[in-house]
Amino acid sequence: MRIGMPLNYSGGFKETVDDLATYEKAGLDVVYVPEAYSFDAVSQMGFIAAKTERLEIASGILQIYTRTPTLTAMTAAGLDFVSDGRFTLGIGASGPQVIEGFHGVPYHAPLGRTREIVEICRQVWRREKVEHSGKHYNIPLPADQGTGLGKPLKLINHPVRERIPILIAAIGPKNVEMVAEIAEGWEPIFFLPERAGDVWGEPLAKGKAKRDASLPPLDVVAQAPLAIGEGLEDLVDFVRPMVALYVGGMGAKGKNFYNNLARRYGYEAEAEEIQDLYLEGKKDEAAAAVPRELLEKISLIGTESHVKERLAAMKEAGVTTLNVTPFAQDAPGRAKLIEQVKTLAQDV
Repeated sequence: MRIGMPLNYSGGFKETVDDLATYEKAGLDVVYVPEAYSFDAVSQMGFIAAKTERLEIASGILQIYTRTPTLTAMTAAGLDFVSDGRFTLGIGASGPQVIEGFHGVPYHAPLGRTREIVEICRQVWRREKVEHSGKHYNIPLPADQGTGLGKPLKLINHPVRERIPILIAAIGPKNVEMVAEIAEGWEPIFFLPERAGDVWGEPLAKGKAKRDASLPPLDVVAQAPLAIGEGLEDLVDFVRPMVALYVGGMGAKGKNFYNNLARRYGYEAEAEEIQDLYLEGKKDEAAAAVPRELLEKISLIGTESHVKERLAAMKEAGVTTLNVTPFAQDAPGRAKLIEQVKTLAQDV
């Protein structure tokens, strides 16, 4: 399994990037740069490319509604160029609260849009004249929708690679099926290995049955907080607020994808309670209601033997890349954890 880490720059972006060289030496394979509704990820990834040598750089994620498909392709080609072929394009639909609430764009047809964006990106990277007639995107713009002066164009520059890896964040059955069909990588959230087969096995199988033979095996990227040592079990409680935010607050009743996932994992009553409390403004109570069992099973926290067992469960469930958040107070501590989990992952 490869080892990745999400970029957390709450202590300062430049300081965090300086630490990446230490993590790279410890064995870190890939860094995932989030965007959400913070600073844009693109400028940061360009900065990281200049400061690292081997580390793969992935957007984690760029939202599909915030850029045109061709700009997404141009951006990926540019980042792949400045990083000498180390970029992975991570994309996802995000959710209505961010897309409509922050960007003012309708949250519509995420599956159809994603599929068309992937098709357009690959056409751009092959330096073909971009011509796409789809349900959601038409390039060039039809004459009756504009000036009529648009014509097919191809990317001026020659990309480093004509097939930049695409990673798609998805948790719904239809989304996951599509990802398994068309993408190089899949990133679920709150990956619970013992339930992964029941929740995602069928969609993954359906998608892989339609997968183009030219695509590599699907890279499955699972996220997990990481701490290795004696007496650290209660560190899982630090994950409670984030799980409560997603399961309880990322969407209205019946419109929360993460709440649906918790229910599909078998936590129906708990998911409802978390959401009710969160939407009532009782965030602490919502966090307290997150089942400890869920926290433990989506984490890599505990003794070395326990973490090794969880790594084996992740591998058995199909995980090929671990996106870990090391719980340590400083860069040397995080580097040590990266080195430890890298070694343990090689042994399972």
